[in-house]
Amino acid sequence: MKHTLPRYVIPKNLRSGVVAYYFNVPTVYRKAGCQVPNEPLGTDYVVACGADGKGGRAATLNGLFDEWNAVRRGLPIESEKAPAIGSVDWLFREYKQSKAYTEKVGKRSHKSYEWSMRAVCNTLNKKGIRIGNLPAKSITPLAADKLYDRFITTPKGERLRRGEKLTTLCRKAWRVVHRLYPKEFAKDIPNPWPGVTMKTRVKLTKNAVTRDQVYKFARGCVEHGEPGCGAAAVICFEWLQRPENVIAGHIKWTGYRPFGRTTIQIEHHKTGAVIEHPLEERLDDGSVVKFYEDAEEILSHLKQRGIPLILREVGEGKSKPYSFSGMQKIVQRMRKDIGLPVEFTLDACRHGGMTELEEAELTDGQGRALSAHRTKESYAGYAKRTAPRILSATRKRHAHWLANQTATSIQNGQESAIQNEKPGNERSA
Repeated sequence: MKHTLPRYVIPKNLRSGVVAYYFNVPTVYRKAGCQVPNEPLGTDYVVACGADGKGGRAATLNGLFDEWNAVRRGLPIESEKAPAIGSVDWLFREYKQSKAYTEKVGKRSHKSYEWSMRAVCNTLNKKGIRIGNLPAKSITPLAADKLYDRFITTPKGERLRRGEKLTTLCRKAWRVVHRLYPKEFAKDIPNPWPGVTMKTRVKLTKNAVTRDQVYKFARGCVEHGEPGCGAAAVICFEWLQRPENVIAGHIKWTGYRPFGRTTIQIEHHKTGAVIEHPLEERLDDGSVVKFYEDAEEILSHLKQRGIPLILREVGEGKSKPYSFSGMQKIVQRMRKDIGLPVEFTLDACRHGGMTELEEAELTDGQGRALSAHRTKESYAGYAKRTAPRILSATRKRHAHWLANQTATSIQNGQESAIQNEKPGNERSA
């Protein structure tokens, strides 16, 4: 079947027999200074060109070419969806289309990123000009410092977290897009955001719930006909899976006691790690120790509606994963009905499980083996300074002090007279 190709897209037959598509700006425009890059579009026609040859990545690149050509010819850019090449609006649009955004930023965070980008672009400078309309190369280090001051200034007072969030986003977006379009940035300092001095703020500690609260919630959910919600809380607490992964269906029946094995498989899509948590152990005397008996009792109330453990029924014989916001609403409704504090969330369940690892005095290596964190720093960020942890540390410190006191007393005590004094009848030669 012959496909319709957009402008400047050429097909090439690969050795494997597959057709690949490439966006290629004609040489005449390249010599005229066109900076829209040539780009391989892959072998998927729909992704490269859209279903009808009028979409896909090719449409975006042709749009950028048309913007450049309009500027070259002195024509105004009329479409609001086509910001001027080189502007801050354009920079963030390119960032959203880059792999650094589409592959590295989780869907759960997209709404927050969108808000942050709009907040940056809609900020006004001292002349009242919207930042999004300015060329990216006009943002100097001094301008970045002044913008940070504007980011943190709101009608409700200083918002240091806001300034930190927007500055970090700018630093990342400038770095990503500069690599793709270096000519649209200043040559001396292409990225003005690293080094912006931000005011020190006291970071809030995320909430962590206890084991008793998790199981009170889970059993309450079972009683109220929401076993999926209760199971999600238990999974986040016991097996430390991120809530978005639980809700998206990344914990499966095929990974729960598969092929007679006594394990449960937890996938962590953020790190790519897959952990096989043992559910029980058979001792030498033949007895069996069940590590997660309470958790498995909660899971026993789930109906197997498909491959994922956590699914909601949408019709007779039809099921699909919960939306994140939908599950949040159920959690809050159940929390109120069961009588738990407002801080109870699925995130707090996972943080509670991480804190329990520390209270159990596991080493960093043991804790990370269960949580699948790659670094000590990321693992340490989840452990809360709870009273049991502080008490345990105090006990160890006190024991160390007692041991030193005992050793010092022995060292400073009077030495035995039997060893150091000569008998009265002994005479020297």
